[in-house]
Amino acid sequence: MKPFFLAVLALFTLAALGQTALAKGPDLETEHMRVYSVQGEFETYREGLEMAITNRGIVVNNVAHIAAMLQRTAADVGGEAIYLEGQAYEFCSATVSRRMMEADVHNIVFCPYIVAVYVTEEEPDTVYVSYRRPVPVGSEASQESLRAVEDLLEDIVHETLDAF
Repeated sequence: MKPFFLAVLALFTLAALGQTALAKGPDLETEHMRVYSVQGEFETYREGLEMAITNRGIVVNNVAHIAAMLQRTAADVGGEAIYLEGQAYEFCSATVSRRMMEADVHNIVFCPYIVAVYVTEEEPDTVYVSYRRPVPVGSEASQESLRAVEDLLEDIVHETLDAF
């Protein structure tokens, strides 16, 4: 009986630890973005984000190396370092995107979806994971489909943060 009890206790403990990022909610939330943070290494959460996307059978269309671009062009345009690391993952879900565009053909502007993962110069031990929120517009069907997009993005971010 003791091994079973210990296994159940371990599962509850892991579940509670895994919900830490989820339970605290976003650090910043506006009509247009939602930003979460976690203490850790950039590469760990970058890999976690990629896995959270591809685990759903979604193909990453592009990875924008934003921090590298800013570092590369700083001498030409001026400015101080902003990010130690920073990438944005662009992707669409065939299922969710189709429903969104069937609800309103003009919803094409919401695709691709983008989730960013980054570390700032000011907070080198904090990894941020954020996404652009699709504004629920149009008919009720359109609004519902756009809420489904946000649910997908939110699930991906939570999986990213809670995986480690």
